[in-house]
Amino acid sequence: MSLLIWILVFTALGALVGALAASGVLLLSSATISRLLPRLVSFAIGSLLGAAFLGLIPHAMAGTDLAGTHRITAVILIGVLIFFLLEKMLLWRHCHSAHCEAHGVDLEAAQKSATGTMILIGDGIHNLVDGVLIAAAFLTDIHLGIVTTFAVIAHEVPQELGDIAILLHSGYARARVLVLNLLSSLTTLVGGVAAFFVLSWAESATPYVLAIAAASFIYIAMADLLPDLHQRLEARATAEQMTLILLGIGLVYMVHSTLH
Repeated sequence: MSLLIWILVFTALGALVGALAASGVLLLSSATISRLLPRLVSFAIGSLLGAAFLGLIPHAMAGTDLAGTHRITAVILIGVLIFFLLEKMLLWRHCHSAHCEAHGVDLEAAQKSATGTMILIGDGIHNLVDGVLIAAAFLTDIHLGIVTTFAVIAHEVPQELGDIAILLHSGYARARVLVLNLLSSLTTLVGGVAAFFVLSWAESATPYVLAIAAASFIYIAMADLLPDLHQRLEARATAEQMTLILLGIGLVYMVHSTLH
């Protein structure tokens, strides 16, 4: 199977599985969503950190000398700062509950300051970048591409759940939310195909794209998702969170080890 077909299949998988799983929220009660979402966030943290530290960064640094390693770690650092600025500009917002204390935004404020259109634009940009990251991983190693797709799906589900909640509370009909969410997710395919042709032509850029991917995963896990877990301080909740984080890391490790 050609590399482009691998990228098409797995960017489509990353787009549709996350979107369809999150769209299942339209069939669930608010109480069920409230119980499910924190667990998905914990699992996503583990899978993102596992993919970044066990997959993306080692592959980005493979075969580099000390100077190359310094350049790649510098790109990771710059990437984290860039994602911080993007989120500040409201191009990249992840809110995973109706009242997101981590960002100081609740749904009522979101309705006034971030319209449904902005949510969809931000989601489309995010999914486009996810497609680029998946393609860069496949261009490096097919097994890394599969692991990266797994991590993308894991963090897409809680993000999409948050976006759907905001759209519903912004007055969008459920059927319209479902269609718009699926259309927004398809930008992952666009990003993947574009990255295939660009990065195939400029292979030397691939390690740095992997470094940006790692920065993205680390930033999302530590800045956007992790603060949500601090809202539950009970020992039992902390133990559950750690278990799910380790499960996410463990699954990434097992998938990566099995494929290699």
